[in-house]
Amino acid sequence: MQLKSYIKGDSHVWSIIAILSIVSLVIVYSASSNLAYINGTGSTFKWLTKQSVHLILGLSFTIGISKLNYKYFGPIALMAFPFVLVLLGYTSLQGIVSDSASATNASRWISIPFIGVSFQTSSLANLALIAYLARYLSKNNVSQFSFKETLVPVILPIALVCGLVVLANFSTAALIFLISSVVLYIAGYPLKYLGYVIGIGIASFGLLILLFMAFPNISNRMDTWKARIESYASGESEDNYQVERAKMAIANGGAFGQGPGKSVLKNFLPQSSSDFIYAILIEEYGAVGGIIILGLYIWLFIRFAKIARKAPSPFGTYLVIGIGSAFVIQALINMSVVVNLIPVTGQTLPLISAGGSSIWITCIGLGMILSVSNASTRAKNEDDNNDLNSIDIEPAI
Repeated sequence: MQLKSYIKGDSHVWSIIAILSIVSLVIVYSASSNLAYINGTGSTFKWLTKQSVHLILGLSFTIGISKLNYKYFGPIALMAFPFVLVLLGYTSLQGIVSDSASATNASRWISIPFIGVSFQTSSLANLALIAYLARYLSKNNVSQFSFKETLVPVILPIALVCGLVVLANFSTAALIFLISSVVLYIAGYPLKYLGYVIGIGIASFGLLILLFMAFPNISNRMDTWKARIESYASGESEDNYQVERAKMAIANGGAFGQGPGKSVLKNFLPQSSSDFIYAILIEEYGAVGGIIILGLYIWLFIRFAKIARKAPSPFGTYLVIGIGSAFVIQALINMSVVVNLIPVTGQTLPLISAGGSSIWITCIGLGMILSVSNASTRAKNEDDNNDLNSIDIEPAI
């Protein structure tokens, strides 16, 4: 009972969050041995400690936000959205280039002054955009609007976020565009107009490619995109080196794995504790372990769908659909890269991959979903109490 006073919302979602967090600690502790070697410490305890702190802080965000009234998230998103656009612009111009992106001139991170913490602004922008769209769509019946009437309040925000993100991270921009389209579709945005939006998006990306071809000194992102597609098709490049090591790890895992901490490929696979952690997980726990993790994400998606269906308002429904879809689709993209179904994208495995700000943003989003779930539970309890109070009990004669 005491635990229930701290956690609010769907108990199934909380159970999955707890399981994924425990899996994260175990697998990050094992997979970070190459980081320990590179940094000269020889001990993975440092990385276990960092991941523990990140998860504890992130879950604290989840608990705190889940207790808030979800209706506050709309006004907050509206006020924060211009600030988020400024952060994205600043990141593009002055952002810190992460080690994995240094060769591609991709600025994705900015540092918070005085505390030395850096975070990926695109993750925050995705969350803010979803909440903004959910608020607008819940207050306006876009199915009755003309396409021109939706250009500024709906299409422009999506275009601004995707446009500012795409230079540094195409996969994230594509994910944001996809999730925005899903939310629009669920809200009843006409399919004809949605087709216009997709067409505009494709045409804009085509113009961007032409711009890079005409002025190659602007950015070398086109070279990066081209190289990744070609490497995926031909099987040659550093990206393919990562995928090949990941495939070796999966093959080495077999059905039941080598056992906890017994991965061999973690010492040779770059990003073994982040982008390719799923490969190490399969090597140590086998195909059975990998399927169980996949099942947890699918189970989570089913719970999100149930929460969205029972949400007290359209805003809650759109919010859960947007955040929940982003969470699960990102997980599926990460797993697809590891098993070589799609080219390397740089998407992490939510709640499992090592990280700081990525975990915190994910936990904030989960807290928002649980806040909607908590509101649904309160509304149901109030309805049940009202039904009981309305029953007239005849005195016994």
